[in-house]
Amino acid sequence: MTTLKKFKEQSVPPWNRAVLKVGSSLLAADEGGLSTRYALGLAQFIAACQAAGREIVLVSSGAVAAGRMLLANHADEDSSNNAARQAMAALGQTQTVALWQRLLDAPLAQVLLTHDDLRDRRRYLNARATLQELLTHKVIPVVNENDTVAIDELTLGDNDNLAAIVAALVDADLLLIATDIDGLYTADPRSGPDAKPIDVVEELTPQIMAMAGDPGSSVGTGGMRTKLEAAEKAAAAGIETILFNGRDADVVGLLSRDLLRGTRLRTNADRLQARKYWLRHVPNVPGHILVDPGAANAVVEEGASLLPKGIVTAVGHFQRGDMVEIHVDAEGDADGHHCVARGITQYGAAEIRQIAGSHTRDIEKRLGYSYGETVVHRDDLVRLEGA
Repeated sequence: MTTLKKFKEQSVPPWNRAVLKVGSSLLAADEGGLSTRYALGLAQFIAACQAAGREIVLVSSGAVAAGRMLLANHADEDSSNNAARQAMAALGQTQTVALWQRLLDAPLAQVLLTHDDLRDRRRYLNARATLQELLTHKVIPVVNENDTVAIDELTLGDNDNLAAIVAALVDADLLLIATDIDGLYTADPRSGPDAKPIDVVEELTPQIMAMAGDPGSSVGTGGMRTKLEAAEKAAAAGIETILFNGRDADVVGLLSRDLLRGTRLRTNADRLQARKYWLRHVPNVPGHILVDPGAANAVVEEGASLLPKGIVTAVGHFQRGDMVEIHVDAEGDADGHHCVARGITQYGAAEIRQIAGSHTRDIEKRLGYSYGETVVHRDDLVRLEGA
């Protein structure tokens, strides 16, 4: 029998915030339900990260596997139909969170998302604000796809891709994918004894993607291909991905010391450049925010966020989460002003007209609520050439 070559030990890139995705194959017990066998080591890794001042967002599968065990007495239930799988997911969600809470001293919060939540800009901003607030209070978000309503995604093993989207959502430095295999090989190591380990992937080419085998777990819904697709999404946002064996206690222990035996998938994209490129190409809505010259200078020259104090008014109709233009009064311009930047607004047009010219501390007083001190945050803003 041919023995597979081992992955080389290498350094993990510096990071302060990471998304850790844990698949069903690491949580499902042989006899059904959930097991702490591999989850304990991963929980110790999370605790060590928190002790070092780092932040972890956990994307955890396992709900369907847990729910299947709870429905085991219903022998006549067809677990392959959508309603049954949705019921299993609903039952298993609490079991999954409870498993992690038993292993971690830090408070946990369950966050259920669907692709619709992340496609809609307002819901996207609300999800991001919630996750950021949880991390600020040292709470570990446990994210999962809302399988009870997203059955199409459930059958595609989309928690890998969800993890990549969440990594971009929370501005993570690193995406960690714990799996039941040591990393990426040139072929499926279970069927190809000559498969060679790939320690570093500089670019996800079609040749690299072709090395991914078909889904191989009986309890999960994703395979190596979805993990590479997730790494591709993360790379586009300027985020590196780490693939490692979550069943290997030594490998998990090494991660706590910023060492890896697995596959590191690099990115050629600068995180800020990737985000700015995306911002430049998001369609904007009719309407704009008119600002005074001082605010325009702070935004364009100093890279500052747009605050209500420098806003003159909002023109047109737009809502929180829309991409809008930022205009400044300019003598000699036919319209009296010109566009200097564009960005995603945290407030709708009607709300901006109410808080225009006010201090940030007066936002809640004027509106009765607040989405934060900035109208357009500098991370959601891009200046235009020639501004």
